[in-house]
Amino acid sequence: MAEYKGIKGFKVQYLDQDPVPTVAAWGSGGNLNTARYSLGGTGIQTAALAFGGYDTNYTGVTEEYNGTSWTNNPTGLNTVRLYIAGAGTQTAALGFGGANPVTGATEEYDGATWVTTNPLNTARYALGGAGTQTAGLAFGGEIGPPVVGATEEYDGNSWTTSPGSLNTARVYLTGCGTQTSALAFGGSIPPVTGATEEYNGTSWATSAGSLNTARQDLGAAGTQTAALAFGGKTPRTGATEEYDGTSWANNPTGLNTARSELTGCGTQTVALAFGGYDGTSNQSATEEWTGAAPVVRSIQGS
Repeated sequence: MAEYKGIKGFKVQYLDQDPVPTVAAWGSGGNLNTARYSLGGTGIQTAALAFGGYDTNYTGVTEEYNGTSWTNNPTGLNTVRLYIAGAGTQTAALGFGGANPVTGATEEYDGATWVTTNPLNTARYALGGAGTQTAGLAFGGEIGPPVVGATEEYDGNSWTTSPGSLNTARVYLTGCGTQTSALAFGGSIPPVTGATEEYNGTSWATSAGSLNTARQDLGAAGTQTAALAFGGKTPRTGATEEYDGTSWANNPTGLNTARSELTGCGTQTVALAFGGYDGTSNQSATEEWTGAAPVVRSIQGS
């Protein structure tokens, strides 16, 4: 029988033993320069953006993360606020909603400066956000009161109210995904909830799977079918859960610093968590998530 080397001209590489699988874990990253909570965030683990929030007062401070450390941008938000939602990337971000007082202010970031555009139709704070700078999604939040389920879509210039509102109106929720394939989870009705809903670009459908730990003020990363939830308050926790498009599974590894009012970005397997409040002080801590890698069995050859 012909050998693979004789057919292809090279050997099949092999290992003496199967590789050890990677264990999912949170690791320490570089601290934010300004410790704060209820801030906005977007991007990926190696190119993230943090903006707004509350330190000793409302702030518009903007920082960029390169995978190792945060750098202050001298240009902050035009409207300083906390409980702001975000979407997009580090160099093409969208910030919207928030409180100081309750606002629908919307700003676009180009990697250097923030430019104010058209506001949300429903001004609110502690809302969820998803999508990109030119195709953003806003949902839920509070207008001071009441709590709302209103959903709006952004086209790069203005917001349009969607006919589909959240089935569970709530505040202090979070979300991830795209404008036409988004996920909303957690928050407070009140009381706190683990309700999870999926958006298809027109309407929201309640998922059969709720968070195992109902909570508000939590962080998020990922997509509609591969999401990550971490931190939050119910009371304050570092609990981490993964969503597969149907249900949430607890991961035994939680945040090293349990906190709420944090934010996050990235994917289900490579995420970033930063800022927040641990019950005593504002947090500058940044943590990097590395999900478990699948085990690849070796192929013996010669």
